[in-house]
Amino acid sequence: MPGAEPGPGPARHVAVTGLGAVSPLGWGLDSLWDGLRSGGTAIGPFDRFDHSGHRTHIAAQVDLAAQPGRLRGKRLSLADRFAVAAAREAVARAAIDVGRCAGRTGVYFGTSTGGMLETETYFKTLLSAGGDRGKLPALSPLASQQSNGPGDAVARDLGVGGPVQTISTACASGAMAVGDAILAIRRGEVDVAITGGSDSLCRLTYAGFNALRAVDERPCRPFRGNRAGLSLGEGAAALVLEPLERALARGARPLALAAGGAASCDAHHMTSPQPEGLGAAEAIRGALADAQLDPSEIDFVNAHGTGTPLNDAAECAALVAVFGDRARELPVTSTKSLVGHLLGSAGALEAVATILCLRHGEVHPMPDDGASDPGILLRLVLGRPLRLARARHALSTSLAFGGANAALAFTRHGDQDPGR
Repeated sequence: MPGAEPGPGPARHVAVTGLGAVSPLGWGLDSLWDGLRSGGTAIGPFDRFDHSGHRTHIAAQVDLAAQPGRLRGKRLSLADRFAVAAAREAVARAAIDVGRCAGRTGVYFGTSTGGMLETETYFKTLLSAGGDRGKLPALSPLASQQSNGPGDAVARDLGVGGPVQTISTACASGAMAVGDAILAIRRGEVDVAITGGSDSLCRLTYAGFNALRAVDERPCRPFRGNRAGLSLGEGAAALVLEPLERALARGARPLALAAGGAASCDAHHMTSPQPEGLGAAEAIRGALADAQLDPSEIDFVNAHGTGTPLNDAAECAALVAVFGDRARELPVTSTKSLVGHLLGSAGALEAVATILCLRHGEVHPMPDDGASDPGILLRLVLGRPLRLARARHALSTSLAFGGANAALAFTRHGDQDPGR
């Protein structure tokens, strides 16, 4: 992740020139934005697998029947398919010919489970077939299980010949992948970076979070007084990053600047966050320093905001530690309230959502569901979009198991002097 003192040179400014998304709100960026603006949650009944034996029965799943077009390759896991679709859209929107710079293009993707869903299906069928391999699914665990599957699938589909890296740091994976891509552009390691994250729903994560009593029986309600846990989701997001000067020279219109990022670790507990949010605050301060921004310059925050009592309280403490009294006036939203927790893909999708909010000059709302929490000293955006036509800088945060924290800062292009 960024955090070291950036060097001078044309790669200091990293432009976001393309975005793509697959989410429970639909296939594509337009469906994502329309759904975010509506403030209506996509969390509800699902049928990706049999969950009758679990204590909760809701999640946010992607509508597979609505997938546009076809994806090449029979050995793609669901997470691979999401990743390829999002990356294709991002590259198309960036209007960039990856083939002309394939050797100078890199892929940086985050995930938590890769093709776990397909492996579970294979194993379940193997047990029910009594070991008869003739009855097994065509997609084998060796083809789908590896966590590097989504990133590799993107590289194969687009013909990328540069570095391909997979980041798997639980719920901070997608954000850290974006951070690594920013660094790669700044250092001149690649001319183009395709970055993001992808995960699908699977039995392992659903059972695990239920065993921890961390899943709400209702759609999650981040930062609200009656919150009782998270809601799981699935999908992918992709961003195309380039040096700003290169993007402008080829006639691209940057959507935003990937201004900075940083990471930290609580070093506190396997699953619980440090109660005072010390590690999260350190990541936020690092991202602001990397972006050369003062806390007073941030116009809104897309928070990690899972809806679990401990996480939301710790994140609130971190925001108050960084922004002080201004935290009470700083608009805060959580994309997870609408699409669920996309695990390794969450930070990537939320980065895309943050950029869309900057581009459109408004912060997407969370459902106005539940009582307020007097301990949450934040200005939550509820019910309807909050118009912020002059918003210039925004922050997106990701907090993960193991105490892994990441923060990304984005700047609306056109409002910042490129010589800064």
